[in-house]
Amino acid sequence: MTDPLNPIQDIQQPADLQGAKKHKFEPLTPEDAPKSQWRRWHLPVLVLFVIATILILQRRNAPAPYQHNEGAVFGTFYHLTYQSSEDYQPDVEAALERVDKSLSMFNPQSIISRVNKNEDVAIDTLFKRVFLLSQRVSEATHGAFDITVAPLVNAWGFGFKNGSIPDSVAVDSLRSLVGWQRVQLTADGHLRKDDPRIVLDCSAIAKGFGVDVVADLLRSKGVKNFMVEIGGEVVVSGSNPKGEAWRIGVNKPDDDPTSSNHELETVLALDNQALATSGNYRNFYVTDEGRRVAHTIDPATGYPVQHNLLSATVLAPTCATADAFATAFMVLGIDSAKQVLARHPELEVFFIYDSLGVQRTFSTISQ
Repeated sequence: MTDPLNPIQDIQQPADLQGAKKHKFEPLTPEDAPKSQWRRWHLPVLVLFVIATILILQRRNAPAPYQHNEGAVFGTFYHLTYQSSEDYQPDVEAALERVDKSLSMFNPQSIISRVNKNEDVAIDTLFKRVFLLSQRVSEATHGAFDITVAPLVNAWGFGFKNGSIPDSVAVDSLRSLVGWQRVQLTADGHLRKDDPRIVLDCSAIAKGFGVDVVADLLRSKGVKNFMVEIGGEVVVSGSNPKGEAWRIGVNKPDDDPTSSNHELETVLALDNQALATSGNYRNFYVTDEGRRVAHTIDPATGYPVQHNLLSATVLAPTCATADAFATAFMVLGIDSAKQVLARHPELEVFFIYDSLGVQRTFSTISQ
């Protein structure tokens, strides 16, 4: 029924309003919003996501920093530089401790100390590696390198025991206890000595071996760029922090063992190599009579060497090898050392020697 008092009762509502009333509780969709409004909120979020992704990828691809570790070991110091996001110094210390427990003459509980005391002790893997390498170098140098020379070294005052200058009778007596062929490795992992008084001393190879152990540790961790140095013996791999070859200096011989002015004779660029140097110019003493006594003892004679080779630097596949041959060359002298080199092309050397009062050099190292 029509109400005559309502003047708008017959006015029709627009169709869109009728639809709005019908669906007024349905949620809006992105299609209902203007495109400009969608871009206003979603495009900035997308841009931030892209930037964050790029930053994460850049961080993942950024080169790892170089770590620097140092400490005391074997009566000297070690220095490490290696590229890694991890600091492996605790692992390095543990590895060097294992070497010390195996080969240190100053550790009364080490395996070598117990062997020297003729205790029934089986050698470990570290000792076995050093012993077998020592035997090979001894054979290659006709006994110039000999880990049984300890009684003579001690007698001349350079070993792990104090001594005074021995006379010829004492030298001849001690020589009867020296000979690398007089110690054998048994099948059950023990060392058999021909004479219980024979004493082993691996000091001329253990330091280089310790460098090898640390280098192997870093390689096992996936480290490709590193420099390991213990008391001047070195192994390098890859490149240094500047992206260049590792450069190692060789000191010029200086007769003053207290001198802090270490002038360099040369600098060698190394590429995945090991280096060791032996010399008589720092470890010596002068007697009351003015006689100079060098620390390198010739196992064949029982006396300190007397020749013109002042310093022997050796490059080799391993630092233990370089260490042992450097010692052997200091025993042999430059002429006999050259004969050994002719049979071992895997070795490179840098010799410093005296020629009529003038220091000269001999090198097989290509730079």
